[in-house]
Amino acid sequence: MIKEFTEFSTAAILKTGDEELLAPYSTSKLLGLYTFVWSKSKPVTLEVDGIVTTVEKDHIVVLTPNQYFKFISGSDLIAYQFNREFYCIKDHDKEVSCMGILFYGNSVIPVIELDTKESNKLNLFHQIFLEELDTVDTIQAEMLRMLMARFIITTTRLIKQQGDYSNSENQIDLIREFNALVEFNFRKEHSVAFYASKLFKSPKTLSNNFTKFEKSPLQIIHDRIILEAKRLLIYTEKTAKEIAYEIGFEDASHLSRMFKKHTTFSPSDFRKQLKSEPVGSY
Repeated sequence: MIKEFTEFSTAAILKTGDEELLAPYSTSKLLGLYTFVWSKSKPVTLEVDGIVTTVEKDHIVVLTPNQYFKFISGSDLIAYQFNREFYCIKDHDKEVSCMGILFYGNSVIPVIELDTKESNKLNLFHQIFLEELDTVDTIQAEMLRMLMARFIITTTRLIKQQGDYSNSENQIDLIREFNALVEFNFRKEHSVAFYASKLFKSPKTLSNNFTKFEKSPLQIIHDRIILEAKRLLIYTEKTAKEIAYEIGFEDASHLSRMFKKHTTFSPSDFRKQLKSEPVGSY
């Protein structure tokens, strides 16, 4: 079952449904929508950016518009999808504080685990969502946006509780702002100094705020560059040189060296390997 809200004046789209909603993604394509997939009682198997991922029962996976996505198998799930016109994450970040954590956080796909209490809470929330989708009136769009904001706030709180976010709130905000800046600037800016200046910090001070996390600021920048290079190598026919220019390298050999350091393959060898081995092995 699929329910959909559209708004002609803004081109806004909101969809919710079960596996029927995801079934058209039978071959990998650019998502183009913010997506939540909640596996309620059975595992759901997806391919995201070339990696096969199993979403266990009572877990929610969070995907962004720039990710390539393929639905492989699963049932008894709830999915939400919406576009920027329905709810712009960047514009509303002061309300929901999810940028850099729930969305655009790093190269790892966010997965949220639900306990019985949270699962019941979100089940009730989903019923309210369905009722509002059936209630067509002048405030329907506003109500649906309010519900989505509440859902985003709830899932952001959960991922903070489950992740390594035990530091002060100011430090958490700094880290998520850095992650968001990387997402929107990595194609042109590759240095820690650029991001530090945007955050009014010295590169050393910025790096010190990441000492309790697994990755340094430079590693996060490089991981995002490599992820984008992989996406373009897997899903487009662009040459390694074209890809290098697209993600901010004037000399393609610089990307090649970075790519080989992270993957042990040159970009061209990586693409060749894709033809002989499963994509998910990367």
